[in-house]
Amino acid sequence: MKFFSIDNKKTRPLIVTLLFAAGIVVGILINKVNVPKIEGIVGPASFVDGSSKFDEVMWYVGHEYVDVPDVYDLQDHAITAMVEELDPHSAYVSKDEFNEVNDPLLGSFDGIGVQFRLEKDTIAVVSVIKGGPSEKVGILAGDRIIYIDDTLAAGVKMTNEKVMRKLKGPKNTKVKVGVMRRGAEGLFDYTITRAAIPTYSVDIAYMLDEKTGYLKLSKFSATTVDEFKKATRELKSQGMKQLIFDLRGNSGGYLTAAVEIADEFLPKGSLIVYTEGRNRPRNYMKASRLGMWEKLPVAVLIDGESASASEIVAGALQDNDRGTIIGRRSFGKGLVQEQIMLSDKSALRLTVARYYTPTGRSIQKPFDGDREKYIFESYERYENGELFHPDSIHFADSLKYTTPGGRIVYGGGGIMPDIYVPLVDDSTEYYFNRIVNLGLLYQYAFDYTDLHRQQLQRYKTVDTFKKSFWVSDTMFNELVKLADEKGIKGSYRQKQVARRNVNTLLKAYIARNLFDDEGFYPIYAPMDEVLQKAIVTLRQAEK
Repeated sequence: MKFFSIDNKKTRPLIVTLLFAAGIVVGILINKVNVPKIEGIVGPASFVDGSSKFDEVMWYVGHEYVDVPDVYDLQDHAITAMVEELDPHSAYVSKDEFNEVNDPLLGSFDGIGVQFRLEKDTIAVVSVIKGGPSEKVGILAGDRIIYIDDTLAAGVKMTNEKVMRKLKGPKNTKVKVGVMRRGAEGLFDYTITRAAIPTYSVDIAYMLDEKTGYLKLSKFSATTVDEFKKATRELKSQGMKQLIFDLRGNSGGYLTAAVEIADEFLPKGSLIVYTEGRNRPRNYMKASRLGMWEKLPVAVLIDGESASASEIVAGALQDNDRGTIIGRRSFGKGLVQEQIMLSDKSALRLTVARYYTPTGRSIQKPFDGDREKYIFESYERYENGELFHPDSIHFADSLKYTTPGGRIVYGGGGIMPDIYVPLVDDSTEYYFNRIVNLGLLYQYAFDYTDLHRQQLQRYKTVDTFKKSFWVSDTMFNELVKLADEKGIKGSYRQKQVARRNVNTLLKAYIARNLFDDEGFYPIYAPMDEVLQKAIVTLRQAEK
């Protein structure tokens, strides 16, 4: 979703254009007619008292504007600007953007089955989906896509969106790609038949130890409930007696999926969430069946990017005194959108109600009309010290709520965890944080994997890689040299700290390049402070 600030001098000409365009659109909506052809627009003589002034704007734009206007383009811009004036989450989705926006929540899309990244203006294949169309024709991880359907795709400043639009397409259609492969001369030409490519919301589910299962959920999609049930049953078969349910970074998705997931942890009849809006009467959603995991000890992990559906799950468990919420305060997105399909296959996502947790807390954080302030509120949390010192967060008495079990919880936007895990405020980690936040560690991991892919293929499983691969001094020194070239300097002490952390994180990044998330998370776990806090909390609860 794109947001635009319209409160400065540079954008005032744009505002004028959008207001004229908004006149066209709103006039169309009010009068319930299609966009008229310019020659068919009514003239001034037809205007009478009570007529919409937007009809007048339509006439003058259509007949007096210096050039012939593109009415449909103005319509898209005007609707976008108009809807953005409502709230931060209402949105207009043009027909060109519709599939791009909706596909991630459908559970599949039609494409060629590769994960890629743009590497120096070239499409680099990071991984190939097993059994997918690209694997079947012989595409390999590390390949560079140079041509797509005889059109040059390298060195022409492609964007991720443009690449996806060229590679995705209707099922059973074909796309030709020209591929360069390291160590081979010339280009390899492949014709790939597009197919349905599954997308998963469960990033990973595995056993942390003999009794603790870990499941990370990235979104709430059409397939989430089935994925969750399958993954947790598999964990139970491996001996799971307690679960760490990771919703960090989960920006939400379908309300129904969130309710069904919460239902698995709560007794029948427990209130999960309710919604209410000006034209939407209060609607209570309750646990409706015997859940799979009503007695399972559970810790839920959240952070500032956990939003909407993930906040519904965390709030439902917290307000029903079920499990422990650990991490940092969630985003605070508690507005309900309905997607309304329009006649040209575009869509309007309109806010129609608000979410409330079982105790009556509104999940939505405050919005005073300043969109930019709202979007960057997470930076305010950083600036005011909330991310480092939880005691810097102050709640008014009016925002205090009490659960049936007597636990004090807080409203005012987002879900405040039961156990707050602050960021580490340690100057000795400044150098390490810089090389991570600027993407240098990720870049080095990609380059290393790309250059040493043949040698790395001897690691057939995550376990063998985890046990046998180590970050060498040579690798660390190459990383430091890369940082030096980017102007990032560090003291001897800072580099010592960085060396310790790089051992784990760089290894995890390389494992992700080789084995996807199944490689990353088990290796990264020891330096994940929120996860480690959850492990300790569950052990203490057991005792």
